[in-house]
Amino acid sequence: MATDFYEALGVPRGASTEEIQRVYRKLARQYHPDVNRDPDAEDRFKEISEAYEVLSDTERRKRYDQFGADFRRVPEDYDEGAPRGRTVYTSGPSYGGFEDFDFEDLFGGVFRRGGRGGPIPGADQEAELALSVEDAYRGGHRRLTIGDRTLDVTVPPGVVDGQRIRLSGQGGHGSVGGASGDLFLVVRIASHPRYRLEGRDIIVDLPVAPWEAALGATVPIMTPGGEAKVRVVAGSSSGRRLRLRGEGMPNPRGKAGDLYAVVKVMVPKSPGKRERELFEELAAVSDFNPRGT
Repeated sequence: MATDFYEALGVPRGASTEEIQRVYRKLARQYHPDVNRDPDAEDRFKEISEAYEVLSDTERRKRYDQFGADFRRVPEDYDEGAPRGRTVYTSGPSYGGFEDFDFEDLFGGVFRRGGRGGPIPGADQEAELALSVEDAYRGGHRRLTIGDRTLDVTVPPGVVDGQRIRLSGQGGHGSVGGASGDLFLVVRIASHPRYRLEGRDIIVDLPVAPWEAALGATVPIMTPGGEAKVRVVAGSSSGRRLRLRGEGMPNPRGKAGDLYAVVKVMVPKSPGKRERELFEELAAVSDFNPRGT
């Protein structure tokens, strides 16, 4: 578990049970996979459901408030009067912070006094992975430095913002023979001067000349996968969307997204003498009124 349950629901830590229930119902309706077809909706629904399951139960919430992400790993007979250990915070440059608990300090007194409990698994941890649109489209290998560790990560092609990449066994160290937790890298796709993302669809502006928009033309367009050709339909005005099927973000588990080229009619800033004459001639013979009904 890597997400703070209060943040998952968007409620303060002092929220009442009634408020938590109200917020959960609203979010559950919004992200239920039966009504939300976004590829990340199911993961979001599971996240808020897990958060509600814990925070709506008085005893579970109490343990979560006390131990945080590791409340399920604390022995049921943990002595609350035992000396408390410390929380160690670590972070990696450009990838956000995460927590790791020194379990030997936290539980050492318990084990020494009676040997109660068994191995304590390490905590799952979370960090951010910043990617450009092109890197998210292509995927590939990246080397990350997080704290005192250097990790080689395989990024699958077509990852989307908010998607989590799991690195098994790379989380917090376990105690008393417990296995290490997992590290989850949360993908954050940086804004791009050309491309905009809507789920797996890619939106890009397509500058065209007035005659290309009026008469139709086939023009080149750059996509994250390289140059493509798009057919501008005759009579296209600015704002018209031209779809290139399957040219959006790849999807290893299903249908790829589409690329939408948004027509943007451009005119010369300083037309030459002959260009001005042709535009004046067109203005004289045309009865087209762009503001008419």
